[in-house]
Amino acid sequence: MRSYSPDLTPPWKKKQVPVPEVPAEVDLVVEEVSTGFCGAVIRCEKTAEGPTVTLEDRFGKHRVFPLAPRGFLLEGKVVTLVRPSASAPAGPARTASGSLAVPGARARVARAGRIYVEGRHDAELVERVWGDDLRIEGVVVEYLEGIDDLPAIVAEFAPGPDARLGVLVDHLVPGSKESRIAASVTHPDVLVVGHPYIDVWEAVKPSSVGIAGWPVVPRGQDWKTGVCRALGWPENTGAAWQRILSGVRSYKDLDPSLLGSVEHLIDFVTAP
Repeated sequence: MRSYSPDLTPPWKKKQVPVPEVPAEVDLVVEEVSTGFCGAVIRCEKTAEGPTVTLEDRFGKHRVFPLAPRGFLLEGKVVTLVRPSASAPAGPARTASGSLAVPGARARVARAGRIYVEGRHDAELVERVWGDDLRIEGVVVEYLEGIDDLPAIVAEFAPGPDARLGVLVDHLVPGSKESRIAASVTHPDVLVVGHPYIDVWEAVKPSSVGIAGWPVVPRGQDWKTGVCRALGWPENTGAAWQRILSGVRSYKDLDPSLLGSVEHLIDFVTAP
């Protein structure tokens, strides 16, 4: 026999028990009730559909959810997440690169040293994450439109102890054309480092762009156009890049291989 609750009050007539409202502070770990997705709060945003919260699980996957009433579990209890107040943060502010921010700091006069990157997208990505740090250190980033003529570029720059040159190279893997070019530069005041990806687009975590992964583009095809085609995006690489760049808010959105290389270059160029 079925057992029935003695309370026959229809659900819609039952009084709703109030649940606590909890500010969606960064790093707060919650579970979304309808999907079971569990992660730490990354950010809250205003959208046309209403406020949302982005969670990151322990595998680095991001999911965006509306800040709906009774929408989350905190330590197993139902809560309503709300946007944090605009009060000043309790801890020290940090830049997008994770460095301690220096409020009111003025940009330093540019050093003689430089950091060169391959293309405009590389330069814009470095500016997005390390721009505050570079201005305080007085480091200028320039892009080259490729490194085929890197030895000649280095010679023209005329590096020295007070004018060091750092170069960030795409697809710096054993046996690649880029690795052979990099190996030809042996000046002691030049540092050439890189990342393993064909293009700096791939250094952005797929979860930050809202895709499952970066597609494999067959050899012989333009890589960026092939990516747009595989993802079903319009074949406009400029618009695609802006879409990718908009997903980058801090170092957490980038692959560690790029993070280490850029930090290494900044240290090299600014070393006394």
